[in-house]
Amino acid sequence: MNYQQLTNDERYQIKACLQLHMNQIGIANLLNRSPATISREIKRNTGKRGYRPKQANELATMRRLTASKSIKLTPELRQDIIELIKQELSPEQACDYLITHGKTKLHHETIYRMLLQDKRAGGTLYKHLRHLHKSHRKRYGSYERRGRIKNAVSIEQRPELVNTRSRIGDWEGDTIIGKNKKSAIYTLVDRKSLYTVIVKLNGKNATELADKTIKALKPMSSKIHTITYDNGLEFAEHERMAKALDVDIYFAHPYSSWERGINENTNGLIRQYFPKGTDFNKVTNSQIEFVMKRLNTRPRKTRGGKQPVELFLGKAVDLLTA
Repeated sequence: MNYQQLTNDERYQIKACLQLHMNQIGIANLLNRSPATISREIKRNTGKRGYRPKQANELATMRRLTASKSIKLTPELRQDIIELIKQELSPEQACDYLITHGKTKLHHETIYRMLLQDKRAGGTLYKHLRHLHKSHRKRYGSYERRGRIKNAVSIEQRPELVNTRSRIGDWEGDTIIGKNKKSAIYTLVDRKSLYTVIVKLNGKNATELADKTIKALKPMSSKIHTITYDNGLEFAEHERMAKALDVDIYFAHPYSSWERGINENTNGLIRQYFPKGTDFNKVTNSQIEFVMKRLNTRPRKTRGGKQPVELFLGKAVDLLTA
């Protein structure tokens, strides 16, 4: 008997035989194959539409490719993966990091399997996966949304260049409200690099937000061209910020969070560290800085596996020695 993998032609012969209601032993004899091989092939590739040779061949090819690329997890590589996962990188991001830093070419499914094995053994690495923290998506509100902001410039007047995300310096900003709407943090994200700035707010007014925006962004004024906000009244002192930072400020349409999608997504990532109901009055500046570092050194798949800090400042951070 020939125990090599079935060919594409043989799979189409199997389909024809099944349509003639031939049993599996008869098919095995016809193809000079083991009955077990035919049984396994039919069982593995039969769905609601019956046995499908084309899909069976494609899946077999994928299995061969995956097997040929399998890499043994050495103790050193395993430790590197553990360190990256503990820094809240997803398996995909960990793979991107290992590849771009010349460590190894690894498939993310290998890491998922490693985490599953660790969990079954009583380990806790799986708790670092972000999907465990997902909840129903909400619109991160502002303190006060009634009324209008004086002299607000609509996003419709924002240069088309901003939409291309081709340059550093076009930012999106918003607030994340804490427990009982009595505390908040303020987030700013660069659209191109995803570099993120997080500021703790002590009060609930536009004056404090403007003061802290100027203080946070002034040192990097050369990397600020525009800021886009929603219509929360905490951004009412936009003209003072624009003058102090020499920046153009625009406002999205009401109830159009997708116009600041990058900021909305980043706020979702921040919720991994500060879940809904967090009292930001009890959050320290050190905790804020820790989250900023985690976000800015996390390789992003949408940015070719590069870190926001690498794109924004031109220098990557080695996560395995940092």
